[in-house]
Amino acid sequence: MNEKIEHKEKIVQHWIDSSEQNYSTMQNLIDSKDYSWALFMGHLVIEKLLKAIYVKNFQRHSVFTHDLLRLSNKIGLNMTDDQQEWLDRITTFNLNARYDNYKQDFYKLCTKEFTSEWIVKIEKLKQWLINQL
Repeated sequence: MNEKIEHKEKIVQHWIDSSEQNYSTMQNLIDSKDYSWALFMGHLVIEKLLKAIYVKNFQRHSVFTHDLLRLSNKIGLNMTDDQQEWLDRITTFNLNARYDNYKQDFYKLCTKEFTSEWIVKIEKLKQWLINQL
């Protein structure tokens, strides 16, 4: 994994394209009122953009983690405290949607209002990360 990769641009584009597909899925899940899964997809949108930035900056495959704050720190992004807090919270959407012992509580938390608030933050982070590419 420490070797520099060939075709960096192709791998970066793969992460960007995959993020956009997840963004579209997130929107569809919001429309169908599947809020907990929409937030899970929002996590993937951000994770994949961070991985694109990692590959672009280091010409290596991204570190294997779903922890968004850890990934952003590995990249060395100059983020605001709010952005860092958002990444930390969005990371929990991955765990809460994925593991049975968290799912029910997370499902109850994911009201339309809660989800709307976090989708706005995900979209702001998404645009900021795209600008970093």
